[in-house]
This record gives sequence, C-alpha cells and structure tokens, in this order.
Amino acid sequence: MMLRRLAHSWLLRPALLAGLWGAATAALADGSGADAELGRLRAAAAQQQPALVATLKQLVEIESGSADREGLERIATLASERLKALGGRVRWIEPSDDLYRMGDTPERVGPMVEARFAGRGQAKILLLAHLDTVYPRGMLAEQPFRIEGDKAYGLGIADDKQGVALVLHLLEMLRGQPEWGELTVLFNSDEEISSPASRAHITRLGAEHDVVLSFEGGGGPAGPDSLRLATSGIAAAYLRVKGRAAHAGAAPERGVNAIYELSHQLLQARDLSDRRVGRQVHWTLARGGIVRNMIPPAAEASADIRVDRVADFDGIERTLRERIQNKLLPESEVTLDFERRRPPLQASEASRRLAREAVPLALASGLQPVVRDQPSGGGTDAAFAALQTRAPVIEGMGLRGAGAHTRDAEYVMLDSIVPRLLFGARLILAISRGELRGQAAP
Repeated sequence: MMLRRLAHSWLLRPALLAGLWGAATAALADGSGADAELGRLRAAAAQQQPALVATLKQLVEIESGSADREGLERIATLASERLKALGGRVRWIEPSDDLYRMGDTPERVGPMVEARFAGRGQAKILLLAHLDTVYPRGMLAEQPFRIEGDKAYGLGIADDKQGVALVLHLLEMLRGQPEWGELTVLFNSDEEISSPASRAHITRLGAEHDVVLSFEGGGGPAGPDSLRLATSGIAAAYLRVKGRAAHAGAAPERGVNAIYELSHQLLQARDLSDRRVGRQVHWTLARGGIVRNMIPPAAEASADIRVDRVADFDGIERTLRERIQNKLLPESEVTLDFERRRPPLQASEASRRLAREAVPLALASGLQPVVRDQPSGGGTDAAFAALQTRAPVIEGMGLRGAGAHTRDAEYVMLDSIVPRLLFGARLILAISRGELRGQAAP
C-alpha cells in the first residue's frame, strides 16, 4: 500500500520507481530470514531510542561553537571515549599544514575524531558527522535541552548533534555483527566554518572508501525523509577599494572616492549569475567611508556565490579578476580575494544507483523517502569526500528536524529516531554484504 501511494506522488520519479519495485519484489521473495532480521533490528532500534535521547542531552549541554576550542575539546573527548568503548581504534587529529585559512577561520581550529572498526568482510564504509555548531558560548541558556511533545529541542541538536548521536547508537546496534571490511567514523569540529582544517582529510578518506554516508539532517518535521545526492558549492568574493581621503567641502577634488569606485565595480559584476546552470553570484554586503564630511578613502563589498559545477568557481574568479582591471577612477586600487568555501556535491550515477536500491530499505524501515539529486542551495562536507572518488556518496542520513541556526527553536523529531536507526543499520549491513549493486566494488 505504501508503494502504491508513493507511485502516485511527486516523491519518486519513474526511473526510481522502476528500481524500487524490482528491489521490493526481490526483498519479498527473500523469505522469513530477512523478516526475522528486520524484526530483530527494529527491536534493537527501539531499545536504543531512550539511550540516544540521553546522548543528545549530553551533547547539547556541551557548547561547541566552531571558535570555542575548549568546548570542542570537551565534546571531542566525549566522542572519543564513546567510540573507544564501542571497540573503535580512535585517533585524535589536530589541524595540520594543509589547513585552508579563510576570513572567519579561528586562530585555533578544533580537532577531528576518527575511529576505525575492523570487520570480517570487504566493504569500506565512511560515516560523517560534525561536532561544532554556529552558536557562540553562552547561548545554551537560551536554548537548553528539553522535550516538548514529539520534539527534542536544544542548541545544535539538529545541526549536527543528532548526527553524532545517531552514528554512536548505530554502532551500538551493530556490535557483534561487523560484516564490513572497515567502518570509519569521522567527527570534525569545523563544518560550520567550511571545514578549513578537515577538508583535505575528508577528501583522502572519501578516496579510500567504497561508500560515504553523511549524517546531516534527513528532512523537515513533517517529512518526507530526504536522501540527498547533490548540494551546492559555496564560495565568497571580497572586493576592496583603496581611495584617498580629502575634505568633502573644501577640497573634494584632492580625494579619490572609494565608494564611487566600489559602486562601479559592483555594477559591472552584477551579471554573473545563471540559474540555468545553478550559478548564483549575489553581492550581499557593502560598506565604505569614515565620516560624512570626508571623501571615503576605503570601501569593500562581499558576494555569496553558489554553483552546481566545480569548474564554475574557476570561471567566476577569472571573470572577476579581469573586470577589476576596468576602473572608474584610475588612481584607486582595487583588489579581490576569492575563497572556495565548499565544493558542490554532484550526483553521480553510482550515487543514484545506490539510492534507488536503498529506497525499499527505507520504506520497510518506516520512512517516506525522497531522493534529491539536484542542489537546493545548501552545502555539505560530503562534497569534500566526493572530490576524488567514484564511490557513491549519500547525504541526509540523519533525523528529521528544523530550526538550525536559530536562537531558540532548533529541534529534532523523536518519532524519526527508530526509523532512521533501522534504515542506517540495514543500509550498512546490505552494503557490507554486497547486496546493493550501486555500491563501489570493494
């Protein structure tokens, strides 16, 4: 009945439905062995729910903003201890020389926690989640952990402490059943500031594994349950103009008006967006001048840039550097800084195949799955994992929720815990057993 309802909805396209029906038929033919395992895993997921809620409370009560080194060390210590207790070979990784420093990169970036779990199979699976939040120290008082009805609220609970908790309790569910070759967990501490210290390591890990699963949130409070195969790339451009100050009333001709030059630069860089290919360049901040009666000696502006294709970063930067050579005021100085904050995650055929084959597992786990293979403007660390691999990468393995990056309204849906635990466990086992044709060959 669920399949029939979804067949008539917008959630699943024809190609996806064809794969879904075939896989679902095969699953039904598999017999009572699969039914018994499904029942056992569902009971295990239900048993984990109270403990997972307690873990969420622990994580939320540690403030771990991206610039809060002390808080990040505390939460990384907690994660390390939990992973060790689960049998992982744990490594604490400090930022190294391959750090990509940007304008908002703190002086001391938090550590990564990596844990490897050896198994008896062949498949190598990477699980990603992040420990940091956007919130500065002190905001926990405004958004403490609490449960109201079917929602659990708390600072950073949806983005992404739910992902950390989900991974920990998935591992607990799968103890004694290590059918993978190697299961690697990476929790980083800098996702909210575009992963300056962890991006290179995530890319290396992505290249080493057969499948990458990332545990950012899995959809809004009312559903459907998203599996994301594509996200936007994010960059930032900073234009800075140096002019010359002069008295605005007595000697304006002696000055070089930086605001005039900045205005000229912005007007000639306003046509770089092309929504047909997912390219967006929007100048969103500008400021200049010192006081009302002085010709402004400096001005600056910044742009938010989103792309669907990695190559568009190069084209946008090249065009901007060419255009700033055309100046309104020859005596002004114009400079450009271009930050590549996050690459796009592009939906590969391998990711599409794996997602199609995962849909029946999601349905049987109690989810309402929708596979999204087009970007919607947000970014993900999973894109770094995909840069140097042909392996499938799936984002959105986490709980449903809402309110990320808000002052007092961030929450996850408690009724999504058991289905997501069950789906995650079944997907990991199916990949480990080589039951899904969409996965990379081990």
